[in-house]
Amino acid sequence: MSLVSQKRVFGAPAALFKTLVISAAAVSAAALTGCASKPQVNNTARYAAAPDFYTVRSGDTLSGIAARYGLSYISVAEMNDIAAPYRIFVGQSIRLKNSGARRTAAAQPIAPPTQIQRQSIALPQNNPSSVTPAPTPVTPSVTPAAPAASSALGWVRPTAGAVIEEFNLAGNVKGIRYSGASGAPVLAAADGQVVYAADGLKEYGNLVLIKHINGYITAYAHNSKMVVKSGENVKAGQKIAELGSSGANRAMLEFQVRLDGKPINPATVLSNN
Repeated sequence: MSLVSQKRVFGAPAALFKTLVISAAAVSAAALTGCASKPQVNNTARYAAAPDFYTVRSGDTLSGIAARYGLSYISVAEMNDIAAPYRIFVGQSIRLKNSGARRTAAAQPIAPPTQIQRQSIALPQNNPSSVTPAPTPVTPSVTPAAPAASSALGWVRPTAGAVIEEFNLAGNVKGIRYSGASGAPVLAAADGQVVYAADGLKEYGNLVLIKHINGYITAYAHNSKMVVKSGENVKAGQKIAELGSSGANRAMLEFQVRLDGKPINPATVLSNN
């Protein structure tokens, strides 16, 4: 999913990530499957002490992590499906040993937003400003089935605007892009807690992130104005921002949905309502 870098941790400074908080029920920002058959070991003694998975911390680089545990950083990148220029981000789970085991999140009781515990998360990664949306609305021909856990959230459409670009991971579109007039209301898609409301990632402009139950996070990018703050609890359909063109080349809303850290097609949850 995300790109990993030898030189720096992705995105804003470490202090920015410390302000982003989610429920302990949310999993790490990336689930790694591992694709290399055997890691390339440069130091067997260090490799013997290596954990199966390593969680990226502020200041880490891919080459630094690999050297610490006697591995080739190229081998680590291959095990984690990571391509050049090898960017990583705080909170990401990196596989070091191809033991065949997968890291999964422990099941947690569902709690209302007021009982949300806090831990660090990573911002979504994308470059929407470099893509010029299609001029005409499009309608998906097939909508995949939504995960069963999404039905408890009572999803609503985040804006009344027309769809100008659909979810397409191959095209690096990790959400749905909607047209609209600058200043049009942007709505919370489901009940949750605002965990980020700022402009720390310029390619997203004014960005709002909301944490929901059952491992869901929603993102609302390119707003002209944000009317909520980090830590606020919001309801589905509540106005959280005003549509704009910050970080983009036209007025639009980019709406992303992430489940357990992975981007999913927002149409799969919006179709329930």
